[in-house]
Amino acid sequence: MLKVKDLHAYYDKSHILQGVNFEVGAGEIVSLLGRNGVGRSTTVKTLMGEVTPHGSIEFKGEEIAGLKAFEIAQRGLGCVPENRDIFPTLTVRQNLVLGLKGKHESSRWSIDDMFQMFPNLAARAEVAGGVLSGGEQQMLCMCRTLMGDPELIMIDEPTEGLAPKVVEQIGDLLQEIASRGVSILLVEQKLSIALKISQRLYVMGHGKIVYEGTPASLMEAQDVRAEWLEV
Repeated sequence: MLKVKDLHAYYDKSHILQGVNFEVGAGEIVSLLGRNGVGRSTTVKTLMGEVTPHGSIEFKGEEIAGLKAFEIAQRGLGCVPENRDIFPTLTVRQNLVLGLKGKHESSRWSIDDMFQMFPNLAARAEVAGGVLSGGEQQMLCMCRTLMGDPELIMIDEPTEGLAPKVVEQIGDLLQEIASRGVSILLVEQKLSIALKISQRLYVMGHGKIVYEGTPASLMEAQDVRAEWLEV
């Protein structure tokens, strides 16, 4: 589904991504772990065309490195940014409608699906997005991206700063997304949710992938966790 080979990225003269390699299979949940500042969010931005890529980004067999963000989205790659980038003056329902790409008669998702999974959003359907809580805004951002019916969705730090109950809801949503055949690249700092829902994990350090394995193998790799994950 997604294959990244020797990916480099820069901010001015700063060399952030230094030869990143990983892949995400169809219907797979893959987590990208690491401490703050190692390049995880830059990876997502580079894949989405927001940062100039140097290297290969292959999505569904097509090279997409160098395409504009809207062209990448049209090909079925969705992104939920870490800043919960909703439209604050539009209602919850209007935010969801903006996520639609055409009629999508065969779309996996509908607004009713979103409201069934998140009753909080249904109750506030006509409320402006800007007055929602942080957790509700995160839910809305994820749901708006799903309305575009992506085949792979990249989600950057979805549980940051949220209450444990909301984190559990988001974990359930991620599993529901995967059950409908959508691949997920989850960028997370919380090891607990990544271990619970992922099939495979990558650990980043200093702009490179320093470990690849399953949740079970990472739990056994105490040296990796100590050097690259634990504070």
